[in-house]
Amino acid sequence: MSIKYLKYALPLCKGDLLRTILSQIRQEFGAEVEPFTLHQPVPELLAGAWMVCRETLLAGNGSREAKEVVATAVSTINQCPYCVDAHNMMLLGASDSNYEAALLNAHISPFAAWASATRTPDSPILLTPPFSAEEAPAFIGTALFFHYINRMATILLGKSPLPFKAGIPKMVAMRMAAWFFGRAIHRPKQSGTSLTLLPDAALPDDLSWATPSLEIAGAYARFARAVETAGAATLPQEVRTMVQHRVEQWNGSDTMLDFSWIARNVDHLDASKKSAGHLALLTALAPYRVNETIIHDFSLHYPGNGQLVAALAWSSFTAARRIGSWLSNGHT
Repeated sequence: MSIKYLKYALPLCKGDLLRTILSQIRQEFGAEVEPFTLHQPVPELLAGAWMVCRETLLAGNGSREAKEVVATAVSTINQCPYCVDAHNMMLLGASDSNYEAALLNAHISPFAAWASATRTPDSPILLTPPFSAEEAPAFIGTALFFHYINRMATILLGKSPLPFKAGIPKMVAMRMAAWFFGRAIHRPKQSGTSLTLLPDAALPDDLSWATPSLEIAGAYARFARAVETAGAATLPQEVRTMVQHRVEQWNGSDTMLDFSWIARNVDHLDASKKSAGHLALLTALAPYRVNETIIHDFSLHYPGNGQLVAALAWSSFTAARRIGSWLSNGHT
């Protein structure tokens, strides 16, 4: 499957960092799947995205089945059909049960309920999550990663990783993919082995929910620095400050259907900054509304795959961090 809006083929001659990351992904995830490889134009972002997914979803505390339910539930509320299908597949590989069946399981359904409330900051279930304090970094970290990657996938990927859209052919394809990925899912994984991909970094205060796990804290600290570095190299400070201010006011709800709220935030900017602000705001708060015109306008001023991936990653992670600010209340 192609990755939308990237104007040329992803690099065929990979550097040492890319080769190392992709080798880990193949071995421990099962394949070089697009939600990871779309980050290739900025290898540090690929390393960070893989790192936080691996140390939470794959190697962190808690059952893989429950964490795949969290991944699927978050993807559902974010209306990311690609990730819903992908993690329904992984759930089948982890437990031989799809998402609909998992919702009927009294031991697993509370995880779906919690994940489905992660965009509702005043939901009571966020104060009484279904996981222990020891498991909290893995579950919160999984939820945050999917709030991030759903935005990236919604903009850059298609509707499904599967070749069929519905019916028996889709069911068969999903079962076959679940069998393929199941081998990697059930392979034991040691926490922390991905951390060597990037240098150590300080954990930002808003990610302090990760501190009970040295591995997850280390992964998120490194990813946060990679995202901030990439964002600062692409998006002007004025744009980043404006987006952060708008996201800090966001309560998780869907944004208004018209574009007036965008205009109120970007009309004072010059053409270059306006194109960046437009893309960054929509990516953070309404990624399903990013279209070819918005990407084209941005790319006129900020050309190249790396700048596009950096802008999308910074905006997506800014929104995910906002969501994280109201998920740790049950374990603080």
